[in-house]
Amino acid sequence: MLYIIGLGLNEKSISQEGLKIIKKCKKIYFENYTVDFPYSVKILEKNIKKKIILAGRDFVESEKLIKEAKKENIVLLIYGSPLTATTHITLIQEAKKNKVKYEIVYNASVFDAIAETGLQIYKFGKITSMPKWTKSFKPTSFMEIVKQNNIIDAHSLILVDIGLESKDAMRELEISAKEHEIKLDKMIICSRLGTKDSKIFYKNLENIKNLNVKKPYCIIIPSRLHFVEQEVLEKF
Repeated sequence: MLYIIGLGLNEKSISQEGLKIIKKCKKIYFENYTVDFPYSVKILEKNIKKKIILAGRDFVESEKLIKEAKKENIVLLIYGSPLTATTHITLIQEAKKNKVKYEIVYNASVFDAIAETGLQIYKFGKITSMPKWTKSFKPTSFMEIVKQNNIIDAHSLILVDIGLESKDAMRELEISAKEHEIKLDKMIICSRLGTKDSKIFYKNLENIKNLNVKKPYCIIIPSRLHFVEQEVLEKF
């Protein structure tokens, strides 16, 4: 059987249900390619009292995990909520196709935690992702989603690619906004939400450029603010 367990946002947020399942399973895999993990794997091993096997994209997206789950109980640990990445949905589809039983244990994710900014969740539009640029790959299309959200006065949540430093992200954001003729005013940076190191910054681009923001972090470009939202944000 395949168990897909969400870890939540900090080292102590795995559920009692998740811990109970882990105790009865021999192999504990940890998906380590969709987010910059805010604490060490050793701390996680200490908390769950089991050895963890790191699982990269090639392994998770192959048939190996499903084949193992046919023979024994397998756990795949995922930071945050277990079904926010397309890969994990595909994994469930493969389990169904191969008649492998599965169980999902949900947990909190950044989509819950961004409410701490004071922004109303139902006022967010489409979510977009900022890729890490290379010399030959510099897409700016993620800002097109921001433009669409702005038209309907919806806030934009931008998820940041793994390994992308905040200073580089701000440079990419500025260039991409200019290309898509989007004026950037004050924005929000959320760092390590749900952990002891949690930080929320509400500043304009020039002030954010000089910040060294700890990973994982996300960017929010707010649209028209309700007065309550404005009141909460200004305190950051």
